[in-house]
Amino acid sequence: MRTSFCIVLLSLSFALPAAHAGRLMERRAADLQDDDSAGTVSSLPAGVTLRRDVPYGEDRLQRMDVYLPAQAKNAPVIVMVHGGGWRRGDKTMRSVVENKLARWSANGFVFISVNYRLLPQADVAQQADDVAKALATAQSQAESWGADPSAFLLMGHSAGAHLIALLSADPSRAFRLGAKPWLGTVALDSAALDVAQIMQGRHMRLYDPAFGADPAYWKSVSPFHALSSKAVPLLAVCSSRRTDSCPQARQFVSAEERLGVRASVLEEDLSHRQINEELGLPGAYTSGVEQFMRSLGLAVADNAAPLPSRAPARRRFLRRE
Repeated sequence: MRTSFCIVLLSLSFALPAAHAGRLMERRAADLQDDDSAGTVSSLPAGVTLRRDVPYGEDRLQRMDVYLPAQAKNAPVIVMVHGGGWRRGDKTMRSVVENKLARWSANGFVFISVNYRLLPQADVAQQADDVAKALATAQSQAESWGADPSAFLLMGHSAGAHLIALLSADPSRAFRLGAKPWLGTVALDSAALDVAQIMQGRHMRLYDPAFGADPAYWKSVSPFHALSSKAVPLLAVCSSRRTDSCPQARQFVSAEERLGVRASVLEEDLSHRQINEELGLPGAYTSGVEQFMRSLGLAVADNAAPLPSRAPARRRFLRRE
């Protein structure tokens, strides 16, 4: 009896850490899926007008919101792709739009927030194609908005960062769907840059419906495996509070560097949610992203000031050219 009791205790000592790790993983998964689901944009910056639900396809989700600054003329364009675990999220979310729009509309940018079809209606490859079609449509209509079709920047958060990284790794995918070259890409905290590596190890459940069980499909939707020497210049922003994001970003950027592609990693001591929400607020983080934007030839006014609402983030900016 005493021996059996000891065996039970020993079993529990091993089971509890595993169960705890599982619960942590599920909480992280919920955070990654829900981070873009709180609140919609309540008001527009002065002088900005909104063209809502501009279509780029026939499906109700193949729509984009176009925010135009006052008297736009040859304006640069930011195309923003929301996150949400490939199965939720929306182009109108405050965390996706508000601070970014306020910051860069004041700099004369056109800001576009894109919806795309979600799981299970469309798989990840089809979602990337949706983003490419949205980019192509925006470029084709840019001049009618007072925008410059040759001055586009792709930006995305979480699942959206994965989708734009996939297109940027091999832009011929987007070109086949009508897109023209764009200047650069800012991927905000994607930890899904090497999909095959993720799926072969312990991973969050949200990746299973997104990437399935076929190793060939993993590689087909893996930015790391799509990389070519024609890749678009990229800034990979990552949260140093996560165990998986920055290692993936460094690995991806190193692979781009070996191909002669210009790429950088910007590490931020911010949560996954904050990486999205706080971009556009005055401070070192926004300035780091704008440094990359300037390197692409985009004119961004240096009007950042210290952010009083939180202590300065620990940052590590690794620039590879």
